[in-house]
Formats: sequence, structure tokens, C-alpha cells
Amino acid sequence: MQNGVWALVLWMLVGDGQAACPAWPQARADREIERLSQQITEWKNAYWQQGSSTVSDEVYDQLAERLAYWRRCFTGEAPAHDASPPLKGEARHPVAHTGVRKLANQADVARWMRGQSGLWVQPKVDGVAVTLVYRQGRLTQAISRGNGLAGEDWTARVLQIPSVPKVSDGVLANSVLQGELFLLREGHVQKQMGGMNARAKVAGMMMRQQAAADLNQLGLFIWAWPDGPQDMKQRLALLRQGGFIYSALFSHPVADAQQVEQWRQRWFTSPLPFASDGVVVRREKASPGRFRVPGQGDWVIAWKYPPASRVMEVRRISFSIGRSGKIAVVAHLEPQMLDDKRVQRVSVGSVSRWYNLDIGIGDQLQISLAGQGIPRIDSVVWRTAQRNKPQPPAARFNALTCYFATPECAEQFLSRLVWLSSRSVLDIDGVGEALWRSLHDARSMEHLFSWLAFTPERLQAIPGVSTLRGQRLWHQFNLARERPFLRWIQAMGVPIPKTAFARLKEDDWRRMQERNEEQWRRLPGIGAERARQLVTFLHHPDVAALAKWLSGQRVPGF
Repeated sequence: MQNGVWALVLWMLVGDGQAACPAWPQARADREIERLSQQITEWKNAYWQQGSSTVSDEVYDQLAERLAYWRRCFTGEAPAHDASPPLKGEARHPVAHTGVRKLANQADVARWMRGQSGLWVQPKVDGVAVTLVYRQGRLTQAISRGNGLAGEDWTARVLQIPSVPKVSDGVLANSVLQGELFLLREGHVQKQMGGMNARAKVAGMMMRQQAAADLNQLGLFIWAWPDGPQDMKQRLALLRQGGFIYSALFSHPVADAQQVEQWRQRWFTSPLPFASDGVVVRREKASPGRFRVPGQGDWVIAWKYPPASRVMEVRRISFSIGRSGKIAVVAHLEPQMLDDKRVQRVSVGSVSRWYNLDIGIGDQLQISLAGQGIPRIDSVVWRTAQRNKPQPPAARFNALTCYFATPECAEQFLSRLVWLSSRSVLDIDGVGEALWRSLHDARSMEHLFSWLAFTPERLQAIPGVSTLRGQRLWHQFNLARERPFLRWIQAMGVPIPKTAFARLKEDDWRRMQERNEEQWRRLPGIGAERARQLVTFLHHPDVAALAKWLSGQRVPGF
């Protein structure tokens, strides 16, 4: 493909929120590409030669795609990624493996199906492809996929797999079958359990020369009988009679993409005897075996499931000061869709965790969604050769700093304001970070609770605050004034553990201040250190000044 065409493709990808080309000089790009290429080759050789895998299939595939993308960025071309084993043997396939073209979404599937008939849907079984050759009723040869034309001779190992028929009769007595060796699972629900690295496990079983008993765990799904009956129903019936049961159980006629989507969703959420990574739609009438060429199977397509995780590149690293003064690290990522969520940032946590994970700009992170759809870091799957890590800010803030608005306190001060207006604290409706930032930028805040004294006119003078909104905000601020005393204790940031907070009976500030360390220690979750912190906190001059000011504002308990 010409460089100008690739430039257009890259521009379209960037416009759609996908990966942009790294801003690397050519020398660095060459170094990073070579390094990742070597790593992928090592993973590939370990996978196919030793049957071991240190990364998941999902991560391997995505990093291989990333490598191809970098090559297109810096050279204008990229060799097609071949996930098949390095070709050591020369066992020729009687019929070439064509591979399957992958489509991105239902619309693409609909376009491919348009005007076609005799279409069937099957699960895309996650395993290792193999050719079986039957001659005069006996299994005489089994060959790994290899490069599609030739592969490894797996005959001896396949003959030890109990689920693979060793003899055949009728039309099957002299036949060539192509299928997927898979890991037998009981009640595998793909959405809940994921792929479980099934492909690598099967490869390992086939590559190892010992532990023949492990082969009892393998099944076989026949997805092609290149020169078998053209009628799919007849083909499936004959396969079933011959002992190849899964093809008949999991092949269904479809008329449109909506039916394909229904089967795709059903298989994604229902128990199956194997792991799967999508669905395959095939036309029952395909090219004769002698005409088949790798990469040219136009009678079959795949529509994969959304990945449970994605590999995402770190674009930027930022630091924020929380309400307690702790520094939090955030990794800003290339935007990608994960499930139905557009993910572009992930919390790393503390500075110490960031140091331990050793995350730099340009690194590749495996990201999944935790509870409530919150992005999380599963692992750092690739680090750039040239490390680029920003310097974190000095740790000079704590639980007793930034109750008053100063330029150096902006971040912690805003974090305190966002916290106190949240639903679980003062529950100030319609107030969030954007409004607090506007109030802070307008220099209308002296301290954490200055907003209690605002008038509607003062609020309306803030840029972006209309007359109507100013009235509503003033009303919400006054409602907050009536919140229970203990809510205001939370708003101040008094460091009382949740377990202890639930047992507190105080309803005024003076009695809380009078508690000594021993009295605090009687509450659950409070030890000697936390008791000392609480006494120090409650008598701090800034905290005492705020309590006095709240008393002047007639806040209950002060």
C-alpha cells in the first residue's frame, strides 16, 4: 500500500479515537519496533515450541497488532501478522487452510451477508487448528495449521486423543477434515469466565511429548469438510454419524445479521463445552479444496466478542492532590472502547504504587473494567526501551493543610470542596467540581465554608452563573446548613474511621473537642495512633477557626 493511502488510514483511525502514531524520532522508533518484534517472536516460539505462554492470547494478539501499527506509522507498510507456529516440519496440507476474515460489527456482517443464501452460524471455538486425513477408513495423518500450506506432523499425538475418531466409513472413509482442537470445559460461560488462555493450553498439550493423559481433556470441532457434501444439513448429519458431534450441535442456519447477533449473544452468555471468542458465519457452498489458498476464504467471516480487557498506550501521566493531601497518580490513555465504555484514563493509585509498577509514557497497560465499570490496571504488558516518567510533586500536604484558599493549595482545596458537596456528605444538589473551580478562580472563596455566606447576587456575579441558577445555588447552600452535625464533621474531614463514626453520639463540637485519647480509643477501629491524630486534629488552629465560623453561621452543633 502506498504511503499516502496509509496516511489517510491513520488519520481516520486517529479521528475515531484510536491509536495515534507515537511522536518518536526514527532512530527511537526503529529501536522500539525491533525490541517489541523480538519479544513477540520469543512469545510465539515459546507458545508453539514449548507449549508455554507468559501472556494471555488476548494480550499477545493486541501487542502483535500494535507492532504492525507502529510499522505502518514509521515505514508505511507492515508484514501480515502470522500467529501460526514457526514452520519446522514440512507436512503438507492436502487442502490449504484459508483463515477467516474478521469483521468489526453487526453492520459489517450485514453487508457481507447481503445477497447471499445458504448461510450458517457457528461459535468461533478457541483452540488450535488441525487437518485430519482419513484414508480407507483410518486416520492416517494430523497436521497443525502452520502457515496454511504446511505444518507440523501431529499424527502421533492426535491418535492419543480419545475424542478424535480413529476410524471412519462411508463418505468419511476417504476425507480431509479441518477443525479446532479445544479444551473441554463443563458449563463454560464466556462472558463470565473469558478465554482462560485455552488456545495456549491446547498448544502446550500438543507440543509436550509426555503426559498423554492430559489429552483426555481435548475435544474436536470440525468446521470444514472441503470436498464433502455441499448441502450443510447432509454434511452435519454425516459428521455426527462419524463421531464428530459438536459441529451438528452448534451449527444453525441464519438469514440475516440480526439472527447472527442473537446466536452470538446467546453463546456469549450460555454454558458451552468450550471457550469461544466470537461467531463464524459461513456459506455452505465454498471453493473446492484444490483451489484454496491461505488468506482467500471469501465464503466465511468471523465476528469476535468484545475483549474482556484491552491493551492501551499511556499518553500522559498526571498527579493530583486529594482532600487528605495524598498524591494520586493518573495514567491518561489512548481512548478505546471497553465493553460499552470509552476509556481514556485509569487511576494508578499512590506514588509508591506507581514507582512499583514502573509505568512510563508510551508503556502498554492491560486495562479491564472492575465493579461499576471503573477502569483498572491488570498488568503492565510492555515497557518502552526509553523510559519517560514525569517528576511527581513534593509531598508537602496532609490532612491539616489547605482549609484556606491559596494558589499553592488549589488542588487539595478543590478536592475538599468536591468531597463535602457529595451525596454522602452535605448532598448539595447541582454542585460539583466545575462550579467549585469557577468559584475558586473568581477568588470569591476565603476558606472551605465561605459559600455559606454567599448571597444570590454574589453567586450571579460568577462567570457562567445565570440569575436563575444563582437563586437555586443559594437555596441549596442554605439547605446544607440544616444537615445533621455529624455530616458537617465529615465535611471538615475529621479522620474518624467508618466503624467508629457509626458509634458516635456527640451532637456538638465542644463535647467532641473534650474527648481525650483514651475516650477515642474506646470506639471501634481507633488505636493509639489514630486517637492521637484525632486530638491533634480537633485542636488545630485552622480547624478551630472554621468551627467558630460555622457557629457564627448557625450551623447545628457548632
